[in-house]
Amino acid sequence: MWLAPRTCLPAAGGGRGYRGTARCNRRTVQIIRSAAQTLTVLASLLLAGSLVSCDAAADALEVLESAQGSAAEAPAPADPSLAVDVAHALEQLQGIPVKGRAPKTGYSRDEFGPVWADVDRNGCDTRNDILARDLTNETFKPGTNNCVVAAGTLADRYTGATINFARGQDTSSDVQIDHIVPLSDAWQKGAQQLNADQRKDLANDPLNLMAADGPTNGAKGDKDAATWLPPNRAFRCEYVARQTAVKATYKLWVTQAERDAIVSILEGCRYIP
Repeated sequence: MWLAPRTCLPAAGGGRGYRGTARCNRRTVQIIRSAAQTLTVLASLLLAGSLVSCDAAADALEVLESAQGSAAEAPAPADPSLAVDVAHALEQLQGIPVKGRAPKTGYSRDEFGPVWADVDRNGCDTRNDILARDLTNETFKPGTNNCVVAAGTLADRYTGATINFARGQDTSSDVQIDHIVPLSDAWQKGAQQLNADQRKDLANDPLNLMAADGPTNGAKGDKDAATWLPPNRAFRCEYVARQTAVKATYKLWVTQAERDAIVSILEGCRYIP
């Protein structure tokens, strides 16, 4: 089922490569409608208070607030700036084997090739390609042919926070490039059986890469969907859908707990207008 956004604006920026899909205001529309409905109910309650009793009206208001609180805690159907093809993700998941986690024996980052290689041969390493894709208002270090990102603004999907990035010894780590499927997790779930070129592709595939808040990325580590999900609930749909796509593409497997977690998130992503 395709989760089509309702009201869209052109994506900010432009620049090199994919910088995001259309920005959508569906959540804003929902909030406005909810506020209008709440005002209508409150007006009715005030009238009810005058006709019956203040206690009865107060009790009704308490029920309304409780229901709204429960709705606020429900998983967000999708990041408002994204559209997730839930049916396709679930179909991909069906084709991914379910197995136990293999030993981590033999794993090292070197097994996936040089760190941030220029695999697409555009003259820029992968880290800077992803920074240029994911940041807005980016500037580049002079003399690098617009390759080395010097500064920019990240709308961090893991936390929902806005981060001002500045390249430097003490500040570059504020924004890190995360592997959506961690390389260690991939190693334990099939990547050991890939050849060197395939592992290098996996480590540099834009589908599996995203600029992210450094501390949050560090907290994620090599955890899978069964043990870690983004604090920003609105991004969870796309997060597990991308993990599924990466694992399907590179013939990796999932554990049963991981599969159950992905299914649970995707099923909660279905949006009914």
